[in-house]
Amino acid sequence: MWQGRYLEVRREGTWEFAARVGGMGAAVILATTAAQEIVLVEQLRRAFGRTTIELPAGLIGDDGDFDSAAAAARELAEETGFTACNWVRIGDFATSAGMSTEMFTLFRATGLTRTGAGGGIGDEDITVHVVAIAEIEAWLAAARARGCIIDCRLIVALGLL
Repeated sequence: MWQGRYLEVRREGTWEFAARVGGMGAAVILATTAAQEIVLVEQLRRAFGRTTIELPAGLIGDDGDFDSAAAAARELAEETGFTACNWVRIGDFATSAGMSTEMFTLFRATGLTRTGAGGGIGDEDITVHVVAIAEIEAWLAAARARGCIIDCRLIVALGLL
């Protein structure tokens, strides 16, 4: 029905859904520090016209390389300025199975070292937050009170902690 650079809309019978062009997925990173903190990002999401609180994440395959682990390491460094010594692939998950073919691969990253400022590349304008896990519920409530949207992948990942 329609195709852009990263997304397309398809119809099968009466069902309409979005798909990533070329089968791209996403790498999502649950990064935690030795001090029991979680690394989060905040950025404007055009679909909502508001900022979201999310785990660091990025597309797999947008640069032609479909290695999910490499994408995870790249995105963690670009978005947050952290690198990780230890990586565990948790698994693949559907983002919104009723409206999109998008899948994401969730990784756990530990042994973090701050090697840069983060903030993303180009015009991403990402704010990095390092939040004590013990205080995450109150911190998210405060973010929601100031108008942020909380990404559901973060909530799923918190269950793994």
